[in-house]
Amino acid sequence: MDLLAQYKDDGGSSSSSSADLEQRSSSTHSSMQTQEDEAAATSQFSDKQSDRSSSPPDSPLRITLPHKSAAPQVSDTLLVLRSKNTSLLHRAPIDPAQHKVNFNPTYEQLWAPIAGPAHPYAKDGLAQGLRNHKLGFVEDAAISSFMFDEQYNTFHRFGYAADPSAANGDNLVGDADALKNVAGATVYNLPQHEHRKRKAETKLEKRMDVDGETGVKGQVDAASENWLQLSSKSPWAGKKEGLQTELTEEQKKYAEEHAEKKAERDKGDRIEFEDKSTFHGKEEVDYQGRSWMAPPKDVKATNDHCYIPKRWIHSWTGHTKGVAAIRFFPKYGHLLLSGSMDTKVKIWDVHGSGKCMRTYMGHSKAVRDISFNNDGSRFLSAGYDRKIKLWDTETGKVVSTFSTGKIPYVVKFHPDEDKQHVLLAGTSDKKIVQWDINTGEITQEYDQHLGAVNTITFVDDNRRFVTSSDDKSLRVWEYGIPVVIKYISEPHMHSMPSITVHPNTNWLAAQSLDNQILIYSTRERFRLNKKKRFAGHIAAGYACQVNFSPDGRFIMSGDGEGKCWFWDWKTCKVFRTLKCHEGVCIGCEWHPLEQSKVATCGWDGLIKYWD
Repeated sequence: MDLLAQYKDDGGSSSSSSADLEQRSSSTHSSMQTQEDEAAATSQFSDKQSDRSSSPPDSPLRITLPHKSAAPQVSDTLLVLRSKNTSLLHRAPIDPAQHKVNFNPTYEQLWAPIAGPAHPYAKDGLAQGLRNHKLGFVEDAAISSFMFDEQYNTFHRFGYAADPSAANGDNLVGDADALKNVAGATVYNLPQHEHRKRKAETKLEKRMDVDGETGVKGQVDAASENWLQLSSKSPWAGKKEGLQTELTEEQKKYAEEHAEKKAERDKGDRIEFEDKSTFHGKEEVDYQGRSWMAPPKDVKATNDHCYIPKRWIHSWTGHTKGVAAIRFFPKYGHLLLSGSMDTKVKIWDVHGSGKCMRTYMGHSKAVRDISFNNDGSRFLSAGYDRKIKLWDTETGKVVSTFSTGKIPYVVKFHPDEDKQHVLLAGTSDKKIVQWDINTGEITQEYDQHLGAVNTITFVDDNRRFVTSSDDKSLRVWEYGIPVVIKYISEPHMHSMPSITVHPNTNWLAAQSLDNQILIYSTRERFRLNKKKRFAGHIAAGYACQVNFSPDGRFIMSGDGEGKCWFWDWKTCKVFRTLKCHEGVCIGCEWHPLEQSKVATCGWDGLIKYWD
């Protein structure tokens, strides 16, 4: 009735028949009861309906899309087969030739032995692809090398070992009685008394063999009198009677030949060459009484600006073997001193005739290094005959000879004017030896290097000096004190066989055997200047000398291919390269006064002059 009243208020049509109204009313009542029953049965559906009915009437129509799963389609055929043949699938081994496995295999399947039907073309029935040994397939055993060695040695020593393949029960291989006698011990865990007992048995057995005794070998206690008596006797006591007392004819002949060869070698080292000198000039003193080595008066420096040489203007050819070192006469450069592998030292005229002026002969082997004193009146020469000779430049006489029995690789005078009697030499026995020329005595030894000493370079107003060695390190010493004040060694460093000082005395240029020139400061820290590095030449394996131009603008070095390289000091770029020698260009010197003159020497025996 309420619905009819509501319908009436809404302005429903009065033309509706009373039957229709009754029918609608009854249907509404019945639908309400049905909804209540369904709500009790399906609460979820009724909740959704209530949510929809609670939405406002003017809300848009909602379209419900069907659900779609993102999981791929999986065939259940394999699952059916697996459920039927589960036991067969678990027992079947994995075929090593297959590239895909459609199920998760068990551990036993993965580590099952490789086996299969006999191959029709294989002799032993195993295919070539399934073998890792010429006799078949060998599997790795899960046993450590120590355990294997222990069991192997135990079996060969006692006759029993553990069986690694036995999972349960008896895991013994070999003699069970021996196992009981030693209480299951192995060769690695025997008790101490067993070790002593077996050592005594071994000694007794050796004594019986030596003395010729017979009898049954028994166990000897380590503290018994028999053991002490046998131990006091040397194991070689019975063999002394059979020693050979006289040499055979063949052995005597061989011993005599060996003694003769050794005597010849020793004689070559001790051979005394007569120190002599030959003058090749016209006269040693001119009409005015001046010596042949007096500097010309017109030799003066025109300016301080140096230039790179361009052309080859002269050659000095007098050495029969390679030239190891060249040195210009101090301050003037009108003479050039050269030491060669032909055991001779020669001095050449640079400013005048260009000929050899004097030859100094006193070494029996190749000359390694030469060095002038400050005024050029004397010079030192070091040779492979283990001798250092002090020569008078003008007369060619040997003033003194110094030797420590080792090969001197570098010789230097002390640069100070009041210490011109001090001589330093780096030798092959890792030492720097200091002599007093006046007395001929060794006044100091600097012994810290681990290899042969190659260079000696004075720095810091000659109060200190830097040495390099074959041990790939640099060491800084205080003059007169045999203690290293600075040690420079890095894992990336190479040996530095040649070092020179920049004209401003603030830098050291070191020829490194990794084909580069490194620059170190000469101040307190002696740090490597990483911004200056000169490379491009091939000097590995050769002690090619490094030198600066007098104004310090250029740095030069020889290399193993016979070239002389010039770099700009500021930019570190290659300025010019000259092909100077056939073979190794080992030395190069810039003229002290002529700004564009350079002398080079090489292992071809030539000394060339460039302008």
